[in-house]
Amino acid sequence: MTRPDNRPFAIRTYAPDRLRAALKRMYLIRRFEEGAEDSYTRGLIHGTMHLSIGQEASAMATCIELTDNDKITSTHRGHGHCIAKGADVGRMFAEFFGKETGYCRGRGGSIHIADVKTGNLGANGIVGGGLPIAVGAALSARRLGKSDVTVCFFGDGANNEGAFHESLDMASVWKLPVVFVCENNGYGMSTSTARSTAVANIADRAAAYAMPGITVDGNDFSAVAEAVHIAIARARAGDGPRWSRT
Repeated sequence: MTRPDNRPFAIRTYAPDRLRAALKRMYLIRRFEEGAEDSYTRGLIHGTMHLSIGQEASAMATCIELTDNDKITSTHRGHGHCIAKGADVGRMFAEFFGKETGYCRGRGGSIHIADVKTGNLGANGIVGGGLPIAVGAALSARRLGKSDVTVCFFGDGANNEGAFHESLDMASVWKLPVVFVCENNGYGMSTSTARSTAVANIADRAAAYAMPGITVDGNDFSAVAEAVHIAIARARAGDGPRWSRT
């Protein structure tokens, strides 16, 4: 991947202390999810609960170089994204238990956690609901002359939603600073991607919107971090959106 002047984007390296901190936060995500599952199965948390166990690497590797000024939008399976972006787990648990000290004062529950101070524009209970929000945030940054980047997490089930296609098209037409990250766990609820999606790799759909797409192993921290680093650098340089599928 090269810049408009044909200079390559530099591959990012991270100091050992930063990588250790990232690993610690990945462990925190796993332990948090285990605690959430335990509380839910014991009937202590009402409503619904969608865990992100097994997706710790994709969340942390994507967010490792984002600042508080950079934005993310998340999904109904977004606890890991929130923690990777800097959320306080105490306030997250308070939200689960319907307490006023929760991020949404106990009214949002598991799938609507937001923390604007750290750039988390919120998880979303609507499949594909975060896609147009991310495009709007990226457009806002462009209009305000800021270098902020928006990362949009979504699942494989969202790639067949109308909002998905509309968002990618608009982002590409206007070359907005947004990175689309699809966490593909193989199923949109109970329907497999093989039965619902025509292309073998969801990232192949990026070509239809004139944006580069790449497929990487979501459990390979280095591969995800490198792919997202290049995508973020491209977005900050004004070259428009990029797709990374994990």
